[in-house]
Amino acid sequence: MSLRFLDRFEETLISALMALAVVLIFVAVLHRFSISLAADLVGWSRTHDFPLVLAFARSAFKAINSIRLTWAQEATIYLFIWMAKFGAAYGVRIGIHVGVDILVEQLSPRARRPVTLIAFAACILFTALVAWFGANFVWGVAINGQTSPDLEIKMWIVYLAVPAGSALMCFRFIQAAGLYATTGFIAHHDHGSVAGLGQEARDLSDGGHA
Repeated sequence: MSLRFLDRFEETLISALMALAVVLIFVAVLHRFSISLAADLVGWSRTHDFPLVLAFARSAFKAINSIRLTWAQEATIYLFIWMAKFGAAYGVRIGIHVGVDILVEQLSPRARRPVTLIAFAACILFTALVAWFGANFVWGVAINGQTSPDLEIKMWIVYLAVPAGSALMCFRFIQAAGLYATTGFIAHHDHGSVAGLGQEARDLSDGGHA
């Protein structure tokens, strides 16, 4: 039950971060386009002597320009950082990370098992170290009280994505290693389920995991 909740939380968080980032980008682009359009309308109405249009254009330009979205780019970057870190853990869970297994596939089943477990152990160790050193770094940033330039939020909140995402990624590698050790199964992405791929790609995907 707890793992299902974690899976759902992971998926919901990634989806929410992605949606929020897309909305911010759309609003920021629309804002810049609207300012440019209002400025062009001011120039056109002045040139062609349309006082009513000029008054409207000036009013619109002032209203749009008064909305400050200089923080949108910074916020989008931070959202993508969090999305990338938790997306990496999600990738481990469903098996979409790129892996070069051409040499492993040439080994006998008996030799392939320890090599795969060693690879899992290396991934677990690496992500655990990143989580540990990331946590120490976040602690140092929190003590120093560093804030972001535009949003003026505590930077430790932003950097927290590194240890949190790496810890979750480490847990997913432990899950994957335990599953492989007990069942011999490794999660992998089914390329045949991707829209637009031909039968040749599906056959290649099936053959690579036979």
